Amino acid sequence: MQTSALPDLAHTAAKPVHWLATAAAMAAVVAAAGLLQPGAATATAPDGGGPAAARHGAPPAQAPDPAEVDFPLECGGAGTTVARHAPGDLDGDGRPETVAVVHCAAGSGTPPSGVYVLTQGSGASPRVVATLVDPAQKKTVGALAVRKGVVSATLLGYSSLDVPRCCPDQREQADWRWRGDAFVRGAGDLARSV
Repeated sequence: MQTSALPDLAHTAAKPVHWLATAAAMAAVVAAAGLLQPGAATATAPDGGGPAAARHGAPPAQAPDPAEVDFPLECGGAGTTVARHAPGDLDGDGRPETVAVVHCAAGSGTPPSGVYVLTQGSGASPRVVATLVDPAQKKTVGALAVRKGVVSATLLGYSSLDVPRCCPDQREQADWRWRGDAFVRGAGDLARSV
């Protein structure tokens, strides 16, 4: 090994004061970065956008808020719970709808879910325009997604009354797509055990 003709450099013999100075400088950088945040981000739907007006500077329409809707559920005064919801332009008109998974606000157990499509006209209150899964079907919803105008859900159910209501033994993948003037359900895959 060849020795250097240069004197020892300061960084090769670090002392605690050097480490403290480095830590203080890093803390100042992190604090400054925390204070200088970019503005709020906005996102657009990945389904290609809406009509030309929406793509050319018109403000995007807001998806209906499920908290503002009276759902067609009979809960005996218990109220309703919106378990999941997802926005998306389902009919291609450039205005987003909201798909909501709703069940009665039960204190325990697994109440059946309803899956509803909500829309909202200009200045009007949001309202239910379609029922994709009726609570009378005795299904619960494990997952929900809206992509490119297609509603997808994982439906959980029971093969018989002997199966405990805590533990569904059937799983079904279902999807719906707007066709003309109604939602049409695609063929779902039914699995007997979960």
